Amino acid sequence: MPVAHDTYLHEMLFTELADAVGPGNVSTSQSDKIAYSCDYYWIPELWIDRGRPSPEPDFVVHPRSAEEVSRICRIAGKYKIPVTTWGGGSGSQGGALPIHGGIVLDTKKLNRVLEIDKTSLTVTAETGIIMQHLEWALEQEGFSTMHEPASISCATLGGFLAHRGTGVLSTKYGKIEDMVMSLEAVLPDGTIINTLAVPRHASGPDLSQLFLGSEGTFGVMTKATLKIHPLPEVRRFHAFVFPDLHTGLEVGRQLMARRLRPAVIRLYDEAETRRLIRRVLGIDKEGAYLVFGFDGDRDLVDLEMGKALAICRSLPHEDLGTQLGEDWWQHRYDFFFPNHMFHLPQAFGTLDTVATFANIENVYRAMKRVIEEQFPVARYIGHFSHWYEWGCMLYARFIIDQAPGDAHEAAQLYNRIWDACLRAAMKEGGLLNEHHGIGLKLGRLMRELYGPAYEILEKIKTAVDPENIMNPGKMGFGGRR
Repeated sequence: MPVAHDTYLHEMLFTELADAVGPGNVSTSQSDKIAYSCDYYWIPELWIDRGRPSPEPDFVVHPRSAEEVSRICRIAGKYKIPVTTWGGGSGSQGGALPIHGGIVLDTKKLNRVLEIDKTSLTVTAETGIIMQHLEWALEQEGFSTMHEPASISCATLGGFLAHRGTGVLSTKYGKIEDMVMSLEAVLPDGTIINTLAVPRHASGPDLSQLFLGSEGTFGVMTKATLKIHPLPEVRRFHAFVFPDLHTGLEVGRQLMARRLRPAVIRLYDEAETRRLIRRVLGIDKEGAYLVFGFDGDRDLVDLEMGKALAICRSLPHEDLGTQLGEDWWQHRYDFFFPNHMFHLPQAFGTLDTVATFANIENVYRAMKRVIEEQFPVARYIGHFSHWYEWGCMLYARFIIDQAPGDAHEAAQLYNRIWDACLRAAMKEGGLLNEHHGIGLKLGRLMRELYGPAYEILEKIKTAVDPENIMNPGKMGFGGRR
């Protein structure tokens, strides 16, 4: 029976939670319950828009320390009620939705910068801090994490850790998991643990990796130590238009194969160049727009930029110069908001995936065929945002300008598109996701992705969380037992 339907248990839990964190840090108000029933996942937005009730938490709790998080987990374990960790609520996969009620554990009061180590170049901070606030604190001291995603102003450090998030500068500085030195986490039984102080060792497996990407299903990360970097002397950009996507991908591959160190490479397909680049940057071109940038000491940037320009100019191209590259950097967040995000009545999904250079174009074209041949009601666009020595990430989208009026019909169409596109991507060597996570949206496909290895994840989940109280129903782990 849900807690909300048992008056006596509800009152007892409120009393215990208030005793654990203070009465002012526990809410059962209807407005708070509604606010925590919807993240940026399209289906709950649709549900609310169509006047349908969404699953709500019974309690919204705001701990201020790892010790208070521990108390909450112990209470939840005693009564066997779910705990769903909430950061900024900006996730697109339904990972923070309290689909089984219980407790929403909002981490945003865990928001302190604890130490900036200028000798080792690390920062230790609590995971509820908004990423932009952490960056501002570091910039005042001349440093940065170099993790600058589009959601920097509204997402928490813990949210990025939980979903293995990626920032704009990832091609040089890595994803969030590459930045982590160590973690503090609270286990489902309330035990507070710290992983080893540095990630490079031969002292057994790195337990930080157990929590990174686990989306709150194994515990609650409460503190992290990250690498930081001095602010660069210069950061320079250059832009080109190539005749087609294939040529642009080859340029990006060569930039990485030469082991240059671009901070950014971003390549837009012909459709995004025609629509989005024109709308945001005012560049009216046909083909595939590519921008890249280098940062660091001036002489090193000049050297690497020269080598990169030689690669670009060795293939058919139109050189747009430095200013149209700088314009992209200055407007990099404008591609998302305030005026360029998709909103209802549109249906939209970000089909981000990642694959090797040998496979990534096939992944792009396989998903494109699915949309064009099976779902002509939708259109397909994409760009390639994050690049590695071995491949890159595809940030593809499908957009339906007018979703069906019936909520059930709209949701089923939405899910069919996801299933067909991601199965096509996996067949060509792509993965389910690169940096937005799995959450509720994609959990049903996890077993297909992992095959027999998924049983290992299930066994870890059972061992760490035998009562299945931590974010049940996510990552494909199933609902309440």
